[in-house]
Amino acid sequence: MRRGVRFSPRSASPHGIESVAALTEDPRQAAIDDLLALVLQARPERITSFVLGTVGAELQGEAKKIADAVATLALALPPEPLPRDAAGHDPLKARILASLAGASKPRTALLVIDMQNDNLAPGSSVEIPRARDIVPAVAARLARARAEGVPVVYVIDQHEPDDPDLDAWTTHNVIGTPGAQVWPALAPEVGDRQVTKSTYSAFTGSKLDETLEELGVDTLVLTGCVTEVGVMATAMDALQRGYAVEVPPDSQAGTSALAEGVAMTTLTMLPPYGAARRQRLAAVHARMTAR
Repeated sequence: MRRGVRFSPRSASPHGIESVAALTEDPRQAAIDDLLALVLQARPERITSFVLGTVGAELQGEAKKIADAVATLALALPPEPLPRDAAGHDPLKARILASLAGASKPRTALLVIDMQNDNLAPGSSVEIPRARDIVPAVAARLARARAEGVPVVYVIDQHEPDDPDLDAWTTHNVIGTPGAQVWPALAPEVGDRQVTKSTYSAFTGSKLDETLEELGVDTLVLTGCVTEVGVMATAMDALQRGYAVEVPPDSQAGTSALAEGVAMTTLTMLPPYGAARRQRLAAVHARMTAR
């Protein structure tokens, strides 16, 4: 008998859902049964969203209906007593209250990555045609950030003429050439920061770490190109350093819609590294308190 596609590596469902899917000949019903199992596993929302991003819109709609139905059922049931520690305290409540006590408004910086002439100009050897399409959205974000006092940091890819990296990627963004300049419609303004790099991640071999420390931020909004290369590499390094990362869909460009989708879907599943995040927030708080 047909089984629905399994969303979990678990060999058996504690709720008996797997057996239901196994007994049905209806592919749609089997898929819905699997969605119910996914909802009942109570995974973090970002992981559930990641999984649902791999299915069609119809099944995504069914998943929402299932989640709403499960929530309605849960509210109708008597509350379950929560486990307590040896002193009779509720550790979950204590953890939630501690998180709320330490919560503060994010301190954000807007990064513009590799939006340069050689990357956007038609006919360039490293042209990313989709990057031209996001220029209006990035320009709007820049205007809003400047108006609201949000720091703006340009990440600029640049290379020496004899950089061996050019052998693999062809000549581009060479120091001192027009191609290395920021696309005119997105030109930096007074007060914006500029950081140069020569590889994928904006953190490697650059002064981005020091710049962000000086700005005292804990959240990065990444815009620019190429989504699956420089943006992705920078996002991964930022998460490891404890920064929260946002990549607005309308302000990123990859080599294709498929490449963008893979990178963006992966990033939705990844939170900042916990220990580094705690240290990052503590450092920002200490900096703000000292002012």
